[in-house]
Amino acid sequence: MTRSDLVEALAARFDQLTVRDAEVAVKTILDAMSDALARGHRIEIRGFGSFSVTRRPPRQGRNPATGQAVQIPEKRVPHFKPGKALREAVDSRTDAE
Repeated sequence: MTRSDLVEALAARFDQLTVRDAEVAVKTILDAMSDALARGHRIEIRGFGSFSVTRRPPRQGRNPATGQAVQIPEKRVPHFKPGKALREAVDSRTDAE
């Protein structure tokens, strides 16, 4: 599902929302989540999962073209951990297929 699919599904589910209103709602939610993660905050959506920022330590890597050793700097990356309800829903759907 893409962002535009999500907007269309939201507009179809709620008759009072136009596609434009649904697009603004999705953009607002995603922007708020991005801003919170950029500030290092944790986002928890009960029944769905949690988003957090994890730290990847610096490490030694290799340039695949030359084989030369390259130092890879430390990074902060987003991490998603699915909630129990989401894990069970996905698992039960794969059993039914």
